[in-house]
Amino acid sequence: MLDTPDRPDDTAAQAVVASHRDTDTGELFGITELCREFGITLRTIRFYEDKGLLAPRRVNGARVYTRRDRARLALILRSKAIGASLAEIKHYLDLYGDNGEGRTQQLAYVVERTDLAIRELEAKRAGLDATLAELRLINETARRQLDGG
Repeated sequence: MLDTPDRPDDTAAQAVVASHRDTDTGELFGITELCREFGITLRTIRFYEDKGLLAPRRVNGARVYTRRDRARLALILRSKAIGASLAEIKHYLDLYGDNGEGRTQQLAYVVERTDLAIRELEAKRAGLDATLAELRLINETARRQLDGG
């Protein structure tokens, strides 16, 4: 369930975000704001925190997320949507480093993983195509027999 404004954690987070936000860049985000934006629950974000995928700042006890946290969350959700495991996602995110020094390693990892995924999916598609061809042949034969031919 999403936090509502009357919950202490959310109220504190909103106050901290409002007091630290640069109006031009929107540098900080509250947990409820991210939940709404990505259509996820507080529990989901906290789960990713527990797994070490997100590490928000704490200001007066409230979780405050940076643009980097927001970008990481977007990557986590996108990666989950294409079937990546949490371990793979964590490995990918950890490659980045503190200041992006691992970007080349991240890209190499993405190329390696997507090459593998593409090969696996192409093999599955070939298997499906063969099965479809066989089913069509069986269907055609059965229809001809029904039609008396």
